[in-house]
Order: sequence, then structure tokens, then C-alpha cells
Amino acid sequence: MTLTEQLMQTLAADESEMLAIRRHLHAHPEISFHEKQTAAYIKQYYAALNVPVTPCGEGYGMYVDIQGGQPGPTLALRADFDALAIQEDNDLSFKSQNPGVMHACGHDAHTAYLLVLAKELIKIKAKLAGTIRIIHQPAEEVSPGGAKGMVAAGVLEGVNNVLGVHVMSSMPTGLIGYHTGATQTGRANFTDTIIGKGGHASMPHLSNDAIVAGSYLVTALQTIVSRRVDPFDTASVTIGSFDGAGSFNAIKQDVVLKGDVRMMKETTRKTIRQQIVTMNQGLETMFGVKTKLDYDDNYPVLMNDATLTENAMAAIKAANIPEIKAIKDTGVQDPSEDFAYFAQKVPSSFFYIGCQLPDGSNHPHHSPDFMMDEDAILIAAKAVGAAALGYLQSESTTR
Repeated sequence: MTLTEQLMQTLAADESEMLAIRRHLHAHPEISFHEKQTAAYIKQYYAALNVPVTPCGEGYGMYVDIQGGQPGPTLALRADFDALAIQEDNDLSFKSQNPGVMHACGHDAHTAYLLVLAKELIKIKAKLAGTIRIIHQPAEEVSPGGAKGMVAAGVLEGVNNVLGVHVMSSMPTGLIGYHTGATQTGRANFTDTIIGKGGHASMPHLSNDAIVAGSYLVTALQTIVSRRVDPFDTASVTIGSFDGAGSFNAIKQDVVLKGDVRMMKETTRKTIRQQIVTMNQGLETMFGVKTKLDYDDNYPVLMNDATLTENAMAAIKAANIPEIKAIKDTGVQDPSEDFAYFAQKVPSSFFYIGCQLPDGSNHPHHSPDFMMDEDAILIAAKAVGAAALGYLQSESTTR
């Protein structure tokens, strides 16, 4: 029996443990940068295995090194563990017990698969040629993101490559999705405060209506993508909040807009930001208002290394994992992901584990009714395990 076959068997036997971990974490979610109990749970898991954990970063991040019995490269495996500020609508036996907080993106599943995979890799570490670093990352959902702080703290020192996965409710269970090159959008957020002069609705000439100026800006911002971005590029500018609540007979003195920007090229990021700054300056001149723009350029475009990704897919195929029905290039993905900070530092690959419910119903990420097929957790563990062993074997023989 090969080492990969042995790992696949032990992971299959551990499926109930993965489900128990996932359900515990799902019932006790914590939002980004506040994952105190989740971090304690992860540490306790390794303490039971008598394995040291190294804290990393300003938040609750940590990593574990599994040093092989023979020399070789260092591969990092990363999973995030934060939840979202969403009230869960699902009727589950393990429904969130924390009001207003929910694992609505599958990070509980990521943590469950990686904990158990780490346990099994620890058992066979003497047979490994190289080191596997297990990275448990907090705060993926909220800028500046947990990955950035962990990278700054040195989590990738000595690491040659990183692998990560995300469960995807838009993809059928049994599918492994991947892409090379630019794979997920970069992101920026901004808050734009427009300050005019308030007054009585019957005397608009004595006031300066911030709502009128803000409404004009919302429309004007939509011309950035249509008139300033190459039609062959991908970008979006969205105003997700327009806070102008007031009285029916009063002219608003100030309004606050909150916006979201996505792009697939870092050069496009610069273009969009400059256009938003320019439009604010023009708004001040045109309407006689003042603007205060708070602009946060955060997650980079996620770049997947082609060689690493293709080798990972080849290793997964070679493992002949029965639960995997298809492996295919699923193209670029619209959401942003702070795994991109790891990929900026070392060649990395981030791929996808289909987790759509068997009936094909729509339960999207970040929704109050997000649900996933828990069969995907074992698939994630097997796929990443096969890719990791394939990597160590391949890299150690070519060095």
C-alpha cells in the first residue's frame, strides 16, 4: 500500500470526527478578529496530540510544523476559521448559538478538514520528505484580513509553496475546480462622506442638498467601468450603502456612501481609485460641497501559480479518490480572498471543493440560509492530502 493510499484510508475512517468538529464550530461561530474560543478549540486539539502550536500575527492566527523524517521542501496548507455577522435562518441541530453570527461561508468546514488531515499527517511524518506547515488563519472576511498580519509576522519564512481550498456551494459535490494565473478578484472598499448645508425643504435656495450631490455621484461612479476600464478587463464599482435618512421636509446636510471595488488587474485598481478621487474633486466644484473619502485598498488579485496548480491536480487525479467525480478548470471567481497575500509572497495555489446540496438548491455563501453538503469535507481532506503528498514526493526527487 502506498503512503497516499494509507492516508486516504485513514481519512475516510475519520469522517465522523470531521463532521463533529465542523458542527461544533458551526454552533459556536465568532466574527473576524474576535475568534478567541475558536482559536482555543484549535489549540486544544493539538494539545491532545501533544503537538506544539506557534501563535502568529496580531490576531488569533497560529501554525503547526510537521517535520518529515527526510529532508525536503516546506509546503504550507492554510485554512481560515472566522464567521460572519449574519443571523442564521437554517433549522439545524447544530445551528449557530451566537445571535447575529453564522458560519455562512464554510470556514468551519475548512478548519475541520485541516485539523484531521494534520492529525493523520503527524502520524506518518517519519515517512515524509520535507515539512508541512499547517496554517490556521483568522479574519479572512474583514479587511485588512488575517493573512496579511501572519505574513508580516513571518508565517511563510522557509516556506516554498502554499496550498489552500474553499468549499463552493455553487459547484456540485464531487467537483474539484481550479484555475491558473489571475483567479479571484482584488478588492477595495471606500466610505465617502458628502457635506453640504442643511435647511428647510421650502427654501432649497438657502441650503446645499447633500442628497442631490450624492445621487449624482452614485450615477457618475458607474461610468468608471464603462468608460475608463478596458472592456476586456474585469472590474466593478458598487455602492452598497447610501445613508441619507432624514425628514420629509428637511434638506440633508450630509450623506455617507459606502462602496465596493473589484478588479482582476492591479493596474485597474489604480485606475479606479484615481477616478473616484477625481470625481470627488469634481463633485466639490460642481455642487459646492465638501467630501471626505476614506479609501481602503486591501485584498490583492489572487494569482495561482500554474506549475504548482497543475501538479496538485495531477496528484489528486493519480490518487483515484472515489468521491471525486470531476476535476476541471472552473475559470475566474468573482469573490476576493485574502489567501492572495500568501500568493504574493510565494508561489501558491487555491482551488475549490464543490459542496452543493444533492437537490441542487441554491444556498449561496454569505446568505442566512447558507448550507453545504458535508460530504465535501472528506473530499477536501483527501484532495489536499493527496496534493500535499504528491508535492513532497515530486519536489524531493527533483532537488
